Amino acid sequence: MELIPIHPFEPVSSNTVPEGQDWISQIKWDGVRILSYWNGEETKLYNRKLNERTNTFPELTNIRSYTNADSIILDGEVIALDHNGNPSFHEVMRRDGIRRLDRVKFVMEAVPIYYMIFDILYYNGEWVNDKTLKERLELLSSVITPNKQVQVVPINNDNQALFEVSKQHGLEGIVCKNLNSRYIIDGKNSHWQKIKNYKDIIAVIGGVTYRSGIVNSILVGLYDDEDRFWYIGHVGTGKLTHAEWKQLTKVIEAIKIEKNPFSNQPKRVKEIQWIDPLLTVKVQFIEWTEGHSLRQPSIQAFVNQEPKTCKFTN
Repeated sequence: MELIPIHPFEPVSSNTVPEGQDWISQIKWDGVRILSYWNGEETKLYNRKLNERTNTFPELTNIRSYTNADSIILDGEVIALDHNGNPSFHEVMRRDGIRRLDRVKFVMEAVPIYYMIFDILYYNGEWVNDKTLKERLELLSSVITPNKQVQVVPINNDNQALFEVSKQHGLEGIVCKNLNSRYIIDGKNSHWQKIKNYKDIIAVIGGVTYRSGIVNSILVGLYDDEDRFWYIGHVGTGKLTHAEWKQLTKVIEAIKIEKNPFSNQPKRVKEIQWIDPLLTVKVQFIEWTEGHSLRQPSIQAFVNQEPKTCKFTN
């Protein structure tokens, strides 16, 4: 078996929770989608964009510690927890963002990660993605032995109740799945539906403001289909530490520009330092306002994404 990564099956967004005996639900973990590949000789890890993460999460590469399969492909989410024990995208990005391999061991100790497995695509030399979800879940539970860092995501038959639980605990939401669904590689359809407690986007930074010489807020935007860059919000709250604000202050020194990069003019924001739109960030928000700006935006973490791919969606 050659370890060639594939684009995973994706859920579609929904505002309603599907019900019926053919539907189950699982917690939607606020982490990094990772597929693990084991061919009997080596393990490799890839994210949804086919970027390798084997050396980023080395504690997951001992696949023999949680399965006795001769070969396997698993789909799941790598998560990290905050000080309250809740999944934190900000924390997991401290691991996923590592590019210097000499820092992995140090950050491993500071930010433990967990692999939440929810599907199986390949087992002992055969593709199983055309089996129903019900069959795949039965197979998955029989071939995975959970340990401290690896878990099989539990399923729930009362989807609305699980959604309410996710709200109570401040979790991202749930994913509802039809038990008759096949796993479509590089596909997306309504057989998998994600219902979120809040919305999030990857946006591009086009400007900043300062307090006492340190960046204290960012101005973010998205591109339209004609590659015009539009301001969508001013964000000064979130999960960045003081050290991260100081680091951002240093980073933008090399990308300051004099002209507003946005196609529109931000309102009610004074003393803006414009920057070349090269940095991307995950922003959580409640809803879009009528003027197509973000309501109650909050910074979650910096991410590594091509800025021109950060676009408005219908």
